[in-house]
Amino acid sequence: MPNQAHRGALTALLVTVLVWGYSWVVMKQALDYAGPLQFAALRYALGAASLFLAMAVLRVPLAPPPLAATALIGLFQTTLFQGLAHTAMLTGGAGQVALLSYTMPFWAILLAWPLLHERPQARHGWGAGLAALGLICIIEPWHGLGTWLATVMAIAGGAAWAAGTVLSKRLLQGHACSPLNLTAWQMLLGVVPLTLLALCVPSRSIEWSPTFIALLAYAVLLASGLAWWLWTLVLRHFSTTVASISSLAVPVTGVLLAWLILGEAPSAAKWLGIALVLAGLCVVNGVHLRRR
Repeated sequence: MPNQAHRGALTALLVTVLVWGYSWVVMKQALDYAGPLQFAALRYALGAASLFLAMAVLRVPLAPPPLAATALIGLFQTTLFQGLAHTAMLTGGAGQVALLSYTMPFWAILLAWPLLHERPQARHGWGAGLAALGLICIIEPWHGLGTWLATVMAIAGGAAWAAGTVLSKRLLQGHACSPLNLTAWQMLLGVVPLTLLALCVPSRSIEWSPTFIALLAYAVLLASGLAWWLWTLVLRHFSTTVASISSLAVPVTGVLLAWLILGEAPSAAKWLGIALVLAGLCVVNGVHLRRR
C-alpha cells in the first residue's frame, strides 16, 4: 500500500473514532428529547439523504453497487444493528447498550476467517484478548447490565454490525465501487425497515428544540454520514481484524468524553479497562504501523 494511501486510511480511522466517541454523548443527550428508535430512524434517513447529496456535489456515480449484496449489508449494518441496539435502550441503559455493541470486533474476527480467508495472526489473538478483558472492565457487568433481553439484543446488534462489516469488505474486494456510493446505498436500503419499525413501536413524541436540532445535526452529518463513509474507507485499506479491533478505541473515547463533558468520572475498573484496550490496540497495530 502506498504510504499516502495508508496515511489517509489511518487519518480516516482516527476521525471515525473521535466522531463516534463523541456520538455517545450526543446519544445520551438526545434521548432526553426523543425515543431511541425514533432518533435512529430520523438520523439514518437524513444521513442517507446527506450522502446522496454529497455524491451529487462530488459527481460520484449514483448507480447502485450490486443491489442484493448492498441490501444485505444494509439489513445487517443499518436495520439490525441500529434496530437491535436502539430497541435495547428502551429497557437497558444507553451507556451499557452502546458498550455491549462493541463486542462487534470479536464477531468480525470469527466471520472474516471463513468468509474473507483472513486468518488471525498470533498478535491479533493476544491483542483481541487484552481488548476483550478491557471491554469487560469498562462494561463492569458485575454492576448489572439491565434486563437480560436488552443485553441479548445489544450483543446481537454487535454481531449484526460485524456481519455488515465483513460483507462490506467482501463487496469492496470483489467490485470496483466507491466507498461513498456503497455507504449511501446500504444506508438507504437499511433505513426503510428501520423506519417502519420505529413507526410500529409506541414511543414518546419528539420534543423539537434548538438543542435537539443541534444534536440531530451532529448525528446526521457527522456520526451517520461522514463517519460511516470513513469507516468504509478504513475497511478498504485495512484488514477486517485490524479495523474491527481498532474500533474499540471508540468506547474508550466515549468514556473519556463523557467524563469531560457530562462529569461521569470513570471508576478504577474503567481506567483499567481503558489501559487494557489501549494495550490490545498497540499489540494489534504496533507491528503493522512499524512496518509502514
